[in-house]
Amino acid sequence: MEKKQYIEAGRIVNTHGVAGEVKIEVWLDSPQFLKSFKRCFIDRREVKLLSARVHKGFLIVKLEGVEDVNAAMALKGRTVFIDRADARLPKGAFFLQDIIGASVVDESGSQIGKLVDVMETPASNVYVVKGEREHLIPAVPEFILSTDADNGIITVHLIEGM
Repeated sequence: MEKKQYIEAGRIVNTHGVAGEVKIEVWLDSPQFLKSFKRCFIDRREVKLLSARVHKGFLIVKLEGVEDVNAAMALKGRTVFIDRADARLPKGAFFLQDIIGASVVDESGSQIGKLVDVMETPASNVYVVKGEREHLIPAVPEFILSTDADNGIITVHLIEGM
């Protein structure tokens, strides 16, 4: 599976204060992860993060070239991207977008379907797999036996009713 160079990291949901800071709803594992980046991309343009702090589950960021609340307001609703090359993931970790479209097989190697979506729930993510029928599989070790994001294969353990 081909991996995209740019990863959707979040969305600018509002301004923060009058000095041009923006409030980002982070779509990655945590605002802390995005805070570690020195740059992001908005409308295919590289923008440096001059400062960033976590506030009430959001990331408050001062972007280079955004000097006042009016400039910040112009960015409201825009998607923030990161470059995959800038990300330092722990061994075995992956971006969810890297597994969308992956083949899902059971422990015997039988094809179940393709991963078409990941639903985020309070307890855990739930994989939506479409094959002959739709399967909703909690993304927990009891059901997800292995994930090979590089080759696009997810091995699962299904139980009756899944």
